[in-house]
Amino acid sequence: MAAGGPAVVIGAGLAGLSAAVHLAARGREVVVVEARDEPGGCCGSAHAGAYRFDTGPSVLTMPQVLADTFGAAGEDMDNVLPLRRLDPFYRLSFHDGSQLDVVAGAQRMAENVRALCGPEEAARYLRFRRRLGAMFEAEWSSFIDADMTRLRSMARPVALLRLAAAGGFRRLDRFVAGQLTDERLIRAHTFQALYVGLPPAKALAIYAVVAHMDTVGGVYFPAAGGMHAVPRALAAVAEKAGAVLRYGVRAERVETDSRGVAAVRLEGGERLAAGAVVVACDLDRAHRGLLPAAAGDWRLRRPRYAPSCLVMHFGIGHRPAGRAHHTLHFGREWAGTFSALAAGRPQPDPSLLVTCPEADGASAPPGHATLSVLEPAPNTASGTDWDRLGPRLEERLLGRLSDLGYGDLSAAPRRTFDPRVWARLGHSAGTPFALDHRFTQTAWFRPAGRSRRVPGLHFAGMYTAPGVGVPPALISGRLAAARILEGRRP
Repeated sequence: MAAGGPAVVIGAGLAGLSAAVHLAARGREVVVVEARDEPGGCCGSAHAGAYRFDTGPSVLTMPQVLADTFGAAGEDMDNVLPLRRLDPFYRLSFHDGSQLDVVAGAQRMAENVRALCGPEEAARYLRFRRRLGAMFEAEWSSFIDADMTRLRSMARPVALLRLAAAGGFRRLDRFVAGQLTDERLIRAHTFQALYVGLPPAKALAIYAVVAHMDTVGGVYFPAAGGMHAVPRALAAVAEKAGAVLRYGVRAERVETDSRGVAAVRLEGGERLAAGAVVVACDLDRAHRGLLPAAAGDWRLRRPRYAPSCLVMHFGIGHRPAGRAHHTLHFGREWAGTFSALAAGRPQPDPSLLVTCPEADGASAPPGHATLSVLEPAPNTASGTDWDRLGPRLEERLLGRLSDLGYGDLSAAPRRTFDPRVWARLGHSAGTPFALDHRFTQTAWFRPAGRSRRVPGLHFAGMYTAPGVGVPPALISGRLAAARILEGRRP
């Protein structure tokens, strides 16, 4: 075991909490310091009057990763955080007025495709679905659920060959269009490229696994408390396992000595002795003051950030009839929307993700509901003048929602998050999606999970592999904990 004190985790987001659970469950002394007054990080919460909104991820996939995190501490997820599987996972609404509900089960889903696109496309869909499954199997153990900081992880010829055979190194749009012919179905399986910060024409086909995760694996939601219930449950399990969580405490500097990390100095001067440190916050900002110069990573010399988003949360006096939990409204434009975003301009005809969860008694008064709308948007590194553009996009979004049948929401209680707000919340380049997932920022080329020049210093979260999303963040925390528990310093 590394000498010098407990493991100190900086940041109580999903990655930091995952690391804390795994470390504390194995008997390691753990202290988590979090600048905010509650756990969550990107998976946060906000209020407007009597309404509570989830301000982070709204799509929860791969629930087994979360269950395994609780299970590491001997807790059953069904007891600490019951989930329900959404039905449908998504409702896809196209510009021509047609719809496709993404549902569980290959045959049930194929029936929906048949009704929308015809029997030949339904047959193609089933073949494509099997191919997605093969790609997922080729990636999961070797690339997604693997520690990319280890040199031996770079030499996996069999895994690489399997992935190449599955088509993983083609461009995503070409890979999908080679299997499906209906443009609506192609969009349904390529829009997920935005999750990794790239247009489908530039994303590698390996990211088709994101489509597999949500269209095949399913989308889930906590039975109570919304998505913010996830970090709250993780924090409770970490504390039960013995971790100490300190909120409203900002880490100011990671201190080192001749052996590596020695302590974490807090704002105000308090010094926490540390035998290991997990930095689970915005990594780019951490390298500008929090971390010693020796911890620099060449992969962050020219970071390429993902686009950001404009999100508007509304409190409404009724639940809209006939609406799914998640509805994706596709715009008429497609390629042009991605090229505009890449050029730092607002999308001319954006696709919108509308989330309208069932009221659970805590998010809205009886008979009321919440509505959250996400529109992709340029980040602050693009040079966009958000002071000028922000109000214009808000007005445009209100008009679009009215046209889509959600009514006039201009007077509804609301909270708005745009790149200016994300930047104030601590996200580099004003994006909550960290670095994009271009080839040179994927797997081994993403910032390392361990400092090679500062023994005992580890990293977790969206900036490290496997990357952006709830399951990857949880996995990154587990991997950081596993390296610490090995007890070796390079």
